[in-house]
Amino acid sequence: MDFHTLRVRASFFSTLRGLATKPILAAYRKVLNAFSEDVYAFGEAYGALCERIYKFDDAGDRILRLIQCDNNALTAALDNPAPVVLDATTRDLETLSALIALSGRDLICEARLAFPNDRDALESLPEFPAGKPLPFTTGAQLAQYYRENGYGFFATASFFTVDQNNGLAAIEQADPIRLSDLKGYARQKDQVITNTLAFLENRPANNILLYGDKGTGKSSTVKAVVNEFADRGLKIVEISPNQVNCFPMLCSEAARSPYRVIIFMDDLVFDREDDNFAALKAFIEGGLTGMPSNLILYATSNRRHLVRESFSERQGDDIHVRDTLETITSLSDRFGLEITFSVPDKDEYLSIIDQLAEEYGLDLPAEELHLLAERFAIRRNGRSPRTARQFISYQLTQQL
Repeated sequence: MDFHTLRVRASFFSTLRGLATKPILAAYRKVLNAFSEDVYAFGEAYGALCERIYKFDDAGDRILRLIQCDNNALTAALDNPAPVVLDATTRDLETLSALIALSGRDLICEARLAFPNDRDALESLPEFPAGKPLPFTTGAQLAQYYRENGYGFFATASFFTVDQNNGLAAIEQADPIRLSDLKGYARQKDQVITNTLAFLENRPANNILLYGDKGTGKSSTVKAVVNEFADRGLKIVEISPNQVNCFPMLCSEAARSPYRVIIFMDDLVFDREDDNFAALKAFIEGGLTGMPSNLILYATSNRRHLVRESFSERQGDDIHVRDTLETITSLSDRFGLEITFSVPDKDEYLSIIDQLAEEYGLDLPAEELHLLAERFAIRRNGRSPRTARQFISYQLTQQL
């Protein structure tokens, strides 16, 4: 494809039009347009393109990522795309492939023809290699790639949060914890794994409430499960209890995504008069709008019934007491699976200590190790996996 044709086609994307505004594509267009301006405009545009390509190392990899993260006319009709959509997509891919195939040397050579009086200066410009070719060249091949690998915003990462503007934001530095890092609580972990596998395989699965004492690994278990199955398309979106109003947006995003998405609410607790309490109940079960089949809710809490209550709320006649209790339990009853994380007893706690000491190479006699671990737990408000990990970290620092 000659430079003039490429310049025109780079300004007229159709199916993949969402990519046109991306900085790297804008940089390519600016360089091509600069051939009809002057050498100074070319130099500025070429430098900006170099910066973009150096930042992402390979233009082909970057553009492939942009294609995968795009929601477009092809993804909207992925089950049965019309021939005209497939043809338009093929044309867009031809343009993108031609841009990726350009090296810095190709552009400098063209610039020497366009600006013959500045050939020596142009030869001093930095260069970059052509990018890796895309793994597809036609609309039909891209459609199959989308079906096999997924697409849209959820393709950008595995962990997400909801930002201040109630929009989705990828978490770049997610907790890398794995199931092998978590000691003890084998039964509880197996329950979460079994339910999550059923969800991934599109079999019936339950919303999960993990409740129990602080520091027992409730949140870590959820994050570890996501890391374990991220390569199977499992995603997680963490929201706070006061972001319940974001559920319609999350349902909409999940419904048009091929991925399986966990909505994660950590340390969930409400006051009984909190409007978010009723909204969450309706979202889980009872509202007019159902959850998409690829969306599920996992929550952790230190409270079994998720609602703060006082003794005064239990006063009154039997009818009122029953109404109060039913209101308090109505939210937790909507979780199909409740998993309890209790404080470990002495033997369980010391077993966790032994496993962590072996894993991190802490060389202390067992009797001394256990004595120090128990003393540490007393100072740290009791035994828990978190206390055990903190104790091991403390002992390792003492050996430096």
